[in-house]
Amino acid sequence: MALSIGIVGLPNVGKSTLFTALTNRGGVATKFPFASVEANVGTVEVPDGRLQQLADIVHPGRIVPATVEFVDIAGLARGSSLGEGLGNQFLARIRETDALVEVLRYFTDDEVVHVEGSIDPPRDQETLTTELVLADLGTIERALPRLAKEAKKDKASTEKYQTIESLQEWMNEGRPARDFDFSPVQREQVYDLHLLTMKPILLVANVDETEASMVPQAVNGFMPLPICARAESEIAQMEANEAQEFFELLGISESGLARLAQAAYELLGLMSYFTAGEMEVKAWTIPIGAKAPQAAGVIHSDFERGFIKAEVASFADYIAYNGEAGLKAAGRLRQEGKEYVVQEGDVIHFKFNV
Repeated sequence: MALSIGIVGLPNVGKSTLFTALTNRGGVATKFPFASVEANVGTVEVPDGRLQQLADIVHPGRIVPATVEFVDIAGLARGSSLGEGLGNQFLARIRETDALVEVLRYFTDDEVVHVEGSIDPPRDQETLTTELVLADLGTIERALPRLAKEAKKDKASTEKYQTIESLQEWMNEGRPARDFDFSPVQREQVYDLHLLTMKPILLVANVDETEASMVPQAVNGFMPLPICARAESEIAQMEANEAQEFFELLGISESGLARLAQAAYELLGLMSYFTAGEMEVKAWTIPIGAKAPQAAGVIHSDFERGFIKAEVASFADYIAYNGEAGLKAAGRLRQEGKEYVVQEGDVIHFKFNV
């Protein structure tokens, strides 16, 4: 499963600079509001040093990391939901992403205009929440006439309509959908609306270089991840050894992409397992708690349908015993069945029959 993340923020908070740094693509970065006039989309590989360690043992034809798709849309100014600025035109591009990254401006630069006239991350985050809530209310209002007609047909449609009416009432108070007290059934009932405020969010504090290793205070209940987008965009152009030296100067251990991907995996309850063979070493993304057949199904539905067993080694054992032959000799290659819960970093070979 490929992870997809939408990037939102007010104009001129460094969204496009961050997008460029993360994806090494040419997003528009200027000193003036509303410079991004269309959505930017980029898919990047998730940094994971374990892949190379596995490759050093099995010498595969290729290494295939997990990937993340980032979607950067135009800035959401106050009033975007009513047509101010440009961001509201592109909200549809992020409705089916798995999570949202809200970029907040912490950096100081007198030459870069702030649309609100001052740097105030909590205020800006509240503005973003308000605009996304209003956008979602627009989605609900457009859907209700259709849902009202469907509600006349059967009990399930009636219950769905009632749930969405209750949600509308809740959101009319300016509260995001994610904070509504959904039952599991109600959550399913609203899923197809793809509401923006149902999505998990990460806050990124776009800081000055001198604050790249800072620990920001919580903003409206969320802990921001500090990233200096300007520095990251420079690091993206460097060789690995130069980049590492720059990280040390900034007081950080790894790239913003690596830290953001890790935070997103934690937020969404995801993890990685590996397959390793002569053809390729590959990282696969699965939900935490997935059992072996479900993990196999990420490779191909036939693997899940015809699952027989999984040959499993922990990553640490795979490295310590230098691959499959050493694992077998030491009795460390386990045979696991359908109830096995896959662990972070497992190296797995699936047996199946269809």
